[in-house]
Amino acid sequence: MSQNPCIICVAITGSVPQKADNPAVPITVSEQVESTHEAFEAGASICHAHVRNDDGSPSSDPEKFARLKEGLETHCPGMILQFSTGGRSGAGKERGGHLPLSPDMASLSVGSNNFPSRVYENPPDLVDWLAQEMLTYDVKPEIEAFDLSHIHQAAAMFAKGKIAQTPYVQFVMGVKNAMPVDRETFDFYIQTMARLLPESPWCAAGIGAGQLTINEWAVAAGGHARCGLEDNVRLDKTTLAPSNAALVTRVVDICAKHDRPVASTAEARKILGLRRAA
Repeated sequence: MSQNPCIICVAITGSVPQKADNPAVPITVSEQVESTHEAFEAGASICHAHVRNDDGSPSSDPEKFARLKEGLETHCPGMILQFSTGGRSGAGKERGGHLPLSPDMASLSVGSNNFPSRVYENPPDLVDWLAQEMLTYDVKPEIEAFDLSHIHQAAAMFAKGKIAQTPYVQFVMGVKNAMPVDRETFDFYIQTMARLLPESPWCAAGIGAGQLTINEWAVAAGGHARCGLEDNVRLDKTTLAPSNAALVTRVVDICAKHDRPVASTAEARKILGLRRAA
């Protein structure tokens, strides 16, 4: 078997999907802990987390993130906790209000782009502030690359010391009005990583129906994979995903097909240069 383990990240809830879209979408902290535990047991080593208000609307409340962190550390020992600093959950510095909790990782968008109905704004001063907070609290950024320029910006920030460790870059494809699921672009992203950040691991996320396609491409190309109900609530056009774990299991099966072992939490931490679990 290949000696290139695949890290599976599960994006458990996001800010947009609701139970009306799929009853399995976890909203409360307790639901998120339960859903993540099932995904962890299925093979996920990273949990990409947002928090919600009780009505399902997005929140940036550090207290909710603290309760989620406590629950996941108890029920998913060793799992890598990656908190979102995405713009749907809050405005400005609210987006980094949970960073003093020192999760293992946090998402970092280093540039702006269009979303389905608005502009996803990431002005340079906010990006620099979030990056500095991550340095201060020993949080490894996961660079969310919605565009080719974001890979270039990550490399520039790394060169200037604004990102301490080798960047971990995630290609996000399939967001309406942003980068579509396009094979030639995907391949060029990989080439660009090899040229600008040759020591950096990368992963990829596909939105909606693109999730399965991107999972296949990423695993086959030697990258890492993201799945989960944040990005996609279906197994196919007519079947809702019964859980986050079901979407993780689908990636595990893809890994087997491509002769890649699924990374344990310890292996994932080593690949990403993270501290050992407490």
